[in-house]
Amino acid sequence: MRILFAASEVYPFAKTGGLADVIGSLPKALQQAGHQVWIVMPRYGSVQGEAQLIGPLDVAMGDGKVEKGALYRSFLDADRKIPVYLVDHQPYFGSRKGLYAFDDDMWRFAFFCRAVVEMLRTLSLSPDVVHCHDWHTGLIPAYLKLLPAGDTSERRPGVVFTIHNLMFQGIFGRDVYGYTGLPWSAYDLHGLEFHGSFNFLKAGAVYADRINTVSPTYAIEIQTPALGHGLDGMLRHHSRKLSGIVNGIDYEVWNPEKDRYLTRQFSARDIARKLDLKHALQTETKLGIDDRVPLFSFVGRLTDQKGMDLIMPILPSLLENGQVVILGTGDPAYHKRLQEIDGPGSHLAIVLKYDETLAHKIYAGSDAFLMPSSFEPCGLGQLIALRYGTLPIVRRTGGLADTVLDADEDRASGTGFAFTDYTPAALQDAVERCRAAYSDKSRWSALVQHAMAQEFSWKSSMRHYEELYRMVVPVHAAA
Repeated sequence: MRILFAASEVYPFAKTGGLADVIGSLPKALQQAGHQVWIVMPRYGSVQGEAQLIGPLDVAMGDGKVEKGALYRSFLDADRKIPVYLVDHQPYFGSRKGLYAFDDDMWRFAFFCRAVVEMLRTLSLSPDVVHCHDWHTGLIPAYLKLLPAGDTSERRPGVVFTIHNLMFQGIFGRDVYGYTGLPWSAYDLHGLEFHGSFNFLKAGAVYADRINTVSPTYAIEIQTPALGHGLDGMLRHHSRKLSGIVNGIDYEVWNPEKDRYLTRQFSARDIARKLDLKHALQTETKLGIDDRVPLFSFVGRLTDQKGMDLIMPILPSLLENGQVVILGTGDPAYHKRLQEIDGPGSHLAIVLKYDETLAHKIYAGSDAFLMPSSFEPCGLGQLIALRYGTLPIVRRTGGLADTVLDADEDRASGTGFAFTDYTPAALQDAVERCRAAYSDKSRWSALVQHAMAQEFSWKSSMRHYEELYRMVVPVHAAA
């Protein structure tokens, strides 16, 4: 198949979160499986790497406005088999720092979506599937469905729209709609209108041939009022075309057997080396070497969504019979509270920034990984932790429920410790069960080995995406 990925960020060109990691990895797995893959993203001023100018890209928007842009090309892989097209428009993308959170994001990404469709015509690309990601690309399915076929390509491709986090929808005022150039006949309850406003993510979901999200459980959760963020009714209406596929992780980057950030590499066959890495981490973070207690870790955003409001009440208990290392940034109130606790002899080490090298060391050197999220579409932290034999402590939600089996409930297949109620007491219980398992060295060793045996590479997830793409290709094969 010929597949075009459209996304607002792609690793290593530009990244703010897990979306970039997905778009930087899944296309590689597809290409290695024999598919032809292209990627398109905006050309931000901060984009990394060299890119070749292909030529101008004039984009006709609504109200007779023509935006003057340009198209560049780079490659995702060293073999130059996966082109990455970069849509350039200096006022919207190149002349500012950062990727999002600007007052004109509605105009910026409406232009980007229309430019992607124009790019197909300009380059005579004819993908079988256009795979769009999150609200920034939500208008692409609408353009492909609502504009005359002659304005896009000779054969309209099948369209997949992936929701990575439903919380972010791209909701803007009605005045944006005229700029898009989409027909006003589509601006209604069943189309692009959303409580009097204009919703980019809703557009993607309504007009795509298939909607998917990043775990089976999250696909169910977003159809409920609790996690539907106002779109649960629409998603229930389109439930027949909605499914979930768990993300993978790049096993070339996250591989304890050849991780360049570690002083010693290890595998499930020689987990004794993991203890050396624990000692190295304890020394580097000034916690002090102590094998009698587990070393708990947290890597991520210090926010309530990631469960910090559960961690803070039980932190004194964690520190009484354990050590804790925290890496990340987030809510300044949590920064302050952690700094007040941190100090000599506290058994707590905090690093309030993101440090790629230290992250690898933490995943490898800690015993248990805290991820008690209030909601989690998929989650990558628990997948990385499993890869490094660091047992996750998670709340059963979204991708966490799909990827971590409780070691007490399933003695044969358990890979971590899970709880359901979103309360500090429920997290405390999971921590105590983890401590009990840690005190049984034979059982703990078996759990670590079993966790490391789990398969969450993109090779596995890619097969599910192949099946999803095949569902949409026949829809337009004769168009």
